[in-house]
Amino acid sequence: MIIVGAKGFAKEVCEIFIQTSYMREVAFFDNISSNLTNLLFDKYPVLIDFDQVENFMKLHGNAFVLGIGTPVLRYKMVKLFEMKGGLLESIISPYAQIGKLGNVILPGCNIMTGTVITSDVEIKNGVLINLNCTIGHDVQIGNFAELSPGVHLSGHVKVGDFSVLGTGAVVIPKVTIGKNAIIAAGCVVTKDVPDNVLVAGIPGKIIKELEPLEV
Repeated sequence: MIIVGAKGFAKEVCEIFIQTSYMREVAFFDNISSNLTNLLFDKYPVLIDFDQVENFMKLHGNAFVLGIGTPVLRYKMVKLFEMKGGLLESIISPYAQIGKLGNVILPGCNIMTGTVITSDVEIKNGVLINLNCTIGHDVQIGNFAELSPGVHLSGHVKVGDFSVLGTGAVVIPKVTIGKNAIIAAGCVVTKDVPDNVLVAGIPGKIIKELEPLEV
């Protein structure tokens, strides 16, 4: 299994493999950072180019998980790895509480320790749900959206593709957040949010418009 990334969040993802007693070979991938050793924690190899990735996949299988934040970057790395034959998987902490009724979790998701997911929740590809989030019933979270630590989504909330909710943000019931929206840390969202905007405050207000994504 390859963890895409080798910095702070990737280490948290690796911790989940330890929690689950994962028995197969694990490696990190980072072709950007210049200050990494060949082994993280004196145990896990760090791959620094795609030739090494392909060699690792030949020996240990083509599965990979995301160990980086930022929606667009996660999306781009998925496309690069899939071009090399990689198979995207989700990584879910055994210390997350996920209901048994009607939940759908698509590939590439990170669901971290302390998260609570109730029922009839749809989580699409590449979603990052960080530490200690709560997600109420009948919620839909779009592709590559990111929930920072401590985000709380009430029932019947919809979050659009590539949107980011900052630490401690709260969304009240039946609110829809559009695509590529940023909700600032600590914001309380009380009404629908359009695409491509930054929202902050209590209650949340549009602070500025953002450039549409080209992906």
